[in-house]
Amino acid sequence: MKFLRDIFDKLEPAFHKGGKLEMMYPLYEAIDTFAFTPGMTSEGNTHVRDGIDLKRTMITVAIALSPVILMALYNTGFQANMALESAGMEAAGWRADIIRLLGVGFDSSNIIANMIHGLMWFLPVFIVTQIAGGTCELLFSVVRKHEINEGFLVSGLLYPLILPPTIPLWQVAIGIIFGVVIGKEIFGGTGRNIFNPALTARAFLFFAYPAQISGDAVWTAVDGFTGATPLAQAAAGGMSNISVLWQDAFLGFIPGSMGETSTLACLVGAGFLILSGIGSWRIMLSMLIGMLLMSFTFNQIGSDTNPMFSLTPAWHLVLGGFAFACVFMATDPVSAAMTNTGRIIYGFLIGVLGVLIRVVNPAYPEGWMLAILFMNAVAPLIDYFMVEKNIKRRMARDV
Repeated sequence: MKFLRDIFDKLEPAFHKGGKLEMMYPLYEAIDTFAFTPGMTSEGNTHVRDGIDLKRTMITVAIALSPVILMALYNTGFQANMALESAGMEAAGWRADIIRLLGVGFDSSNIIANMIHGLMWFLPVFIVTQIAGGTCELLFSVVRKHEINEGFLVSGLLYPLILPPTIPLWQVAIGIIFGVVIGKEIFGGTGRNIFNPALTARAFLFFAYPAQISGDAVWTAVDGFTGATPLAQAAAGGMSNISVLWQDAFLGFIPGSMGETSTLACLVGAGFLILSGIGSWRIMLSMLIGMLLMSFTFNQIGSDTNPMFSLTPAWHLVLGGFAFACVFMATDPVSAAMTNTGRIIYGFLIGVLGVLIRVVNPAYPEGWMLAILFMNAVAPLIDYFMVEKNIKRRMARDV
């Protein structure tokens, strides 16, 4: 590490004011502070000293996403290989050529084969996200003459995970550019944005290109093969129409957006975020309670025309993107509520709204994206009333 530190120290003068690479200082600073703890420290007795900064916070979230990413690779490849086997199809395209060159094959019972095949679909989406979104971050940092916003480290991971594997790469680029620029940078960058950038990008794709990302039918990662998600099956015919077992849905062995299928992987990430103090357990728990109560209410009401009324809370938990939204999207520390009581209200209303959209709107059987974005807009208002209430309570106590 000392060798690497020495290299950075020798290059540093060229990036400071007056150096040949002055304009690229944000890029140098981002790489330097990603690899090493910032060398500057606060002085004086009034400062609270802590080893964690925004980059370390984002890295913690990235570590929590590791189980989800691994499951996304495996399940994407597993679904593709299963589809090839069931349809008796031969894999085609450059991805298939690379897999054949590696000598891995397309056996759905082979863990390595599934992981490699899934990687061939996930990696291009991830690379395009990093290039397009990272370029936007760099340009805004250079123009504004400040450090690169660390928030993209997580947004650049979340965004590919909430997309279907077969989405066109040019749409991936347009979506993340919209999410970074419109969802964050126009508000002033990381820490000032109202909406979650990754969800903003996905919402743009949903409304601009609904054929590729409709929320109810996801293309399995095989050219020419399509299939409805279990959530879409439930919307069409109720629980009796779901073709998968609850256990498989909980583990994540179902078609869907790449990182949203495994509730178990999301729970592992939730445990890590809560233990590290990064994720808000209040938001997660209250969102879960809101979802359970609202879905139970619809079960009691019932409907002869809408099969989604019969979907039980247990199925709401494992179908679609509830677990991923609850753990990684709703808990965004920037766009979520800041006060403790506000977080409980915020999470509960997301749970209620998500089920309401999912059940009542037959054209869109997934509701967590819209529910979170709506509550992102309401979160500052919730915090305002909580702060005002606390001020009045303290004033009444001091009288």
